[in-house]
Amino acid sequence: MSKIKVNIVTPDGPVCEMDANMVIAVTEAGEIGVLPGHIAMVAPLQIGALRLKTDGKTETVAVHGGFIEVRPEVVTVLAQSAEMAESIDIARAKRAAEKAEQDLKNKSDDLSQRLYELDLKRAINRMQVYEQRI
Repeated sequence: MSKIKVNIVTPDGPVCEMDANMVIAVTEAGEIGVLPGHIAMVAPLQIGALRLKTDGKTETVAVHGGFIEVRPEVVTVLAQSAEMAESIDIARAKRAAEKAEQDLKNKSDDLSQRLYELDLKRAINRMQVYEQRI
């Protein structure tokens, strides 16, 4: 089966460079699947799991916003932050979720509420991606 090169990059540097049979990403328009030879496109990403399927195995990456650029032979993810499932500190993610929930209860305005909701969504995404690694 043919492969597509995948590069995941954040402002802190590269997170992952690998070849995959298929890339599945959560965009603002919904979930997309990308195979080698896919038409070129760019789409904004949601907070969610990026799945990289290779030879019967799936690598999962917690992606927090950004963009996916698809070309026929290369997928580049430019993310605000991204973590491979195996590198997620689950205790830290749980603490972040608890803090965000507490902050939401004590919110002072709509902007604060939106920011705390995003914090909670990111923490939940990290916990879910961590659980999917097994």
